[in-house]
Amino acid sequence: MKITLLTGKTYNIEQAFDFDLKVVKNPRAKKLTLRIDSKERLPVLTIPRYCSQKKAIEFVENHRLWIKESLARLPEHKPFENGETISLFGKDVTITHAPERRLGAKIEDGRLLVSGDIEFLHRRDKDFIKKKAQSEFLRRSNKYAKKLGETINGVTIKDTKSRWGSCSSLNNLNYNWRIALAPDFVINYLMAHEVAHLRHPDHSQRFWHCVAGLCPDYTEGESWLKRHGKDLYLYE
Repeated sequence: MKITLLTGKTYNIEQAFDFDLKVVKNPRAKKLTLRIDSKERLPVLTIPRYCSQKKAIEFVENHRLWIKESLARLPEHKPFENGETISLFGKDVTITHAPERRLGAKIEDGRLLVSGDIEFLHRRDKDFIKKKAQSEFLRRSNKYAKKLGETINGVTIKDTKSRWGSCSSLNNLNYNWRIALAPDFVINYLMAHEVAHLRHPDHSQRFWHCVAGLCPDYTEGESWLKRHGKDLYLYE
């Protein structure tokens, strides 16, 4: 098995594991550590600067049972279900299977009506959310960009596993579709965050000052994502 480091180097490990493992080499780390990445559902091994390959392998082997039990405790992915109430762009809607309708999916009177066979309900919900997210996130992002005198070239909705959003050097913004399920103040924080990158492509003090100018209560949105973001990733 090969374990690839984020630095671009590769450790060749002869002894194969029966699970995937992500390895991060951190020169500032004091010791070997293991944690579980709930988003990617992977154990993550952090290796300090001076650590032998043998010691790293032994460390993982000694924690094999802990890894297995920790992965088993991770909540299963959940589908959208008939009768479930979700937050969608800051408003509660109840998913309602409407097989007699010929509309695909549509929001009506506080309900997200979904036609077709029940086995396609999750996919149709997800497709609907992603389509609506593109226009809604573009609208909100443009509102913030206008305040800065910046221009957005486009917004793309993605199905990323570890990022909520990103901003390219070509002024294109990318958003994870799951953020549509977050509270309104969280969505606004993320839009402000990515739009601020149009002016400051870093996380400097000037960047955070810009975010605060666009979204004064941004710390609440940031904190919510850190605490509850993993719950949004239950939706696949």
